[in-house]
Amino acid sequence: MIKFVITDPLYYEQELIKTYEALTGRTLQPADPERLIINLIAYAMTIIAINIDESARQNLLAYAEGEKLDALAEFYGIKRLQAKPAQTILRFSIDTPLNFDVIIPKGTRATPDGNLMFATIEEAKIPAGQLFVDVQAECETPGLIGNGYQIGQIKQLVDPIPYITSVSNITMSMYGADVEDDERFRERVRVSIERFSNTGSRQAYEFWTKTVHQDIEDVSVYSSSPGIVNVVFILKDGALPDTTMIELVRNFLSDEKVRPLTDKVIVSSPEVIEYDISLTYYINRKDEAKIRFIQNEVEKAVQDFVLWTKIKIGRDILPEELIRRVKEAGAYRIDLSSPTYQKLEINQVAHAKNITITYGGLIED
Repeated sequence: MIKFVITDPLYYEQELIKTYEALTGRTLQPADPERLIINLIAYAMTIIAINIDESARQNLLAYAEGEKLDALAEFYGIKRLQAKPAQTILRFSIDTPLNFDVIIPKGTRATPDGNLMFATIEEAKIPAGQLFVDVQAECETPGLIGNGYQIGQIKQLVDPIPYITSVSNITMSMYGADVEDDERFRERVRVSIERFSNTGSRQAYEFWTKTVHQDIEDVSVYSSSPGIVNVVFILKDGALPDTTMIELVRNFLSDEKVRPLTDKVIVSSPEVIEYDISLTYYINRKDEAKIRFIQNEVEKAVQDFVLWTKIKIGRDILPEELIRRVKEAGAYRIDLSSPTYQKLEINQVAHAKNITITYGGLIED
């Protein structure tokens, strides 16, 4: 970590003692009362130095946080992504067909619990002779809070409409996001200079894709033929994007201010390469007292490996990485049946399918 000023209190204490002894011509002893004053001054100088050092580092992209990072990003013309509302599709129904249209006004609200509201984002109508209409809706409270409501949970109509007898969400609510965190924002600022390229660089497409939504975790960009740009992306924790998110990215990248005129952009989810994990591990007898702890750590190490493989597009399946993690968790010996090494392409991502972890017992050195 870069340091702009010295923040070690011992340094200031020694400098003050040295200066005092030079001015007075006598040696200070540890029990001298003057040492109390010197220690107090050294403490104050250290606090000031720490504040100066931190203030200086807040001017650097690598260390800036919060509002300081926002201010620094203004130099690059970049703004932090704000919270986004969760989205779902609401189905409004009537009991019997009518000989006229039933209008669903824009902003009609439904709720799962009487507190959180989902409102339609456009006007819709149940055509004459039909029983229902599906309407896009979004949560009125931005953020993660609106995510995860299962099909059928948003079923209380807040704004009554004549003839409407029921409302229910037919898709799980998703894509709500909190304000972009510092680390993700910092990385976007770092690569934002690429957006000035007028030739459609790889990092420029990565920057613009990550600008669409905070949930976009990793992006892979490549050209399969001249004029064709393939954009493949995944979401947080390696989740695969659905058609709604793919369409959102496609529309954003098609803007004439983003896409070079000669590029044809193809947006898709990565190809999933499945693999199995089958291993037997043994614990050294000298660690017998820690068996339960090691077993838990081994389970966690395997799950961490599974996540590690799926959060990066094109990341190879490396059995040695799995062995390393399990050994660091406390296993003494490992018999690994699968996976075997597999190289992934730039448009592929690895997902574990069947996971079998067997404790083989205690063994001697």
